[in-house]
Amino acid sequence: MTFGFAPSSAASLTSASAASASRLLEPAEWADAGIPLLRNPREVVSGLHSRHRPRPGTAVVAVLDPEERLCASASFGRRSTPADGWMFRNALLAQLRRVIPHDLRRRTPVRTAVLLYCREGDARWTEEDGAWMWGLRDACTLHGLRCGAYITLTHDGWQVLGEGRGGRRPNADSPPEPFALSEAPPLPPRTGGAVSEVLRRAAAR
Repeated sequence: MTFGFAPSSAASLTSASAASASRLLEPAEWADAGIPLLRNPREVVSGLHSRHRPRPGTAVVAVLDPEERLCASASFGRRSTPADGWMFRNALLAQLRRVIPHDLRRRTPVRTAVLLYCREGDARWTEEDGAWMWGLRDACTLHGLRCGAYITLTHDGWQVLGEGRGGRRPNADSPPEPFALSEAPPLPPRTGGAVSEVLRRAAAR
């Protein structure tokens, strides 16, 4: 029989907190990551705001093509749990898998994922932002996408963190503006199998 000491609950909490703290990105780390700049960030923000109408506590993940046209997007509410990059990564990855096929077969990512997070407070970086940044970067890697901008939307306006670009409208309180974000042509339907072949032959007649 082996005897030992079980770790105390306090030690377990400290260990969990340390792990969570390591799953966030500081602004300097984000700036050094080579995140591609948005050509027209206000158009992207306005388009996502008009489409999803986020309220504080809502995250909007969007995938853009090389021409910065919207391929797909999804919004979801943030659970009332401590900020943790791993949990945010899983939530983002689940949404990406739901709305768009992965690009893991490509040698170099072509499409870019951006994240708009509507929250309380001002535009200054928080640890919660750092956890979202970590989650976005990791989710993009696992889905074969380029990691794009992280944007906060507050009552004061919007801010692209790490770039210093922002504006007063739209904000967390403003009504949706006319839809501005252009969309890419819809993805061709997946085909294959006997049913697809029958439909193809019927269309060719």
